[in-house]
Amino acid sequence: QVQLVESGGGLVQAGGSLRLSCAASGRTFSTYAMGWFRQAPGKEREFVAGISGRGGITYHARSVKGRFTISRDNAKNTVYLQMNGLKPEDTAVYSCAASKSRLGVDLPLQRGYEYDYWGQGTQVTVSS
Repeated sequence: QVQLVESGGGLVQAGGSLRLSCAASGRTFSTYAMGWFRQAPGKEREFVAGISGRGGITYHARSVKGRFTISRDNAKNTVYLQMNGLKPEDTAVYSCAASKSRLGVDLPLQRGYEYDYWGQGTQVTVSS
């Protein structure tokens, strides 16, 4: 069982930056692909970014590419989402997720059903 705890959300003005963190329990963190998803009120959950277990490969959704960056520190069992150039449409609850899939060791995963563990989420609000 893996427990995930997000932090770093908050209120920021458009154009600002935030850095989200997701701390994971367990000894085999580097074998899990990690991802960030978000869900705005009244909308479906949306993939934001993913990173392979070994950390060598990342994938970002088109809507955030060039503004957001996912990274991980396997020594600290933590994955990050650096968010720059925030827009009001980025407002959502952001959740991290971990996947046990062997594919995820070397490839980022994009689909929610590929993930096995989810955090509670952290609110990000961007004011205009």
